[in-house]
Amino acid sequence: MSKSIVLGLTGPMGSGKSVVAEIFKINGYAIVDADKIAKEVTEKGSKTLKQLSLCFGEDIINDDGSLNRALLSKRAFNDKCESEKLNAITHPAILAKVKEKIAYYKLDGYEKIIYDAPLLFESGSDKLCDKVLCVIAPKSVRMDRVKKRDNMNEAEIIKRMNAQHNDEYYISKSDYVIINDCEKTELLDKVNSVIKKIDEV
Repeated sequence: MSKSIVLGLTGPMGSGKSVVAEIFKINGYAIVDADKIAKEVTEKGSKTLKQLSLCFGEDIINDDGSLNRALLSKRAFNDKCESEKLNAITHPAILAKVKEKIAYYKLDGYEKIIYDAPLLFESGSDKLCDKVLCVIAPKSVRMDRVKKRDNMNEAEIIKRMNAQHNDEYYISKSDYVIINDCEKTELLDKVNSVIKKIDEV
């Protein structure tokens, strides 16, 4: 197994984490995506999906056995208590899968791995990381991005954003910070600067 670094990547919704992760990928990093893993652990017939249906209602499972993510989100993000119930069910399953993927990449010889996780700190999975990078952006910029990306109205977006931590929360817990309020060319320069600092370490 080669010596490797696991870089945690986090930040609020609409900050541009996925774009940043892709730049790291171009620079030789393997990507472990928490959102993709969350979908994997809630596939048809999964233990996690069954637990979610017991907590949030059997109707969150569609007729074909798949998860109705929109309905689950509506219920789970209704208040902090419900969000905590969701996290208590999904985080352990996601974390187990993340550990598997990181171990796989290390065995495969990857020296650089980036773990993209919106709830990196909340899930405790920052403990799997050697360093952490947060990506933040002004709320208005994030709002515009989410509107273009997701099928959500403004009220829903605001509710989701208000349920998340402020910028200082991410900054205070991270080793590197990128403010993504710029064009892609400038963002590329910012990411490359962080990559250079990591390589120097």
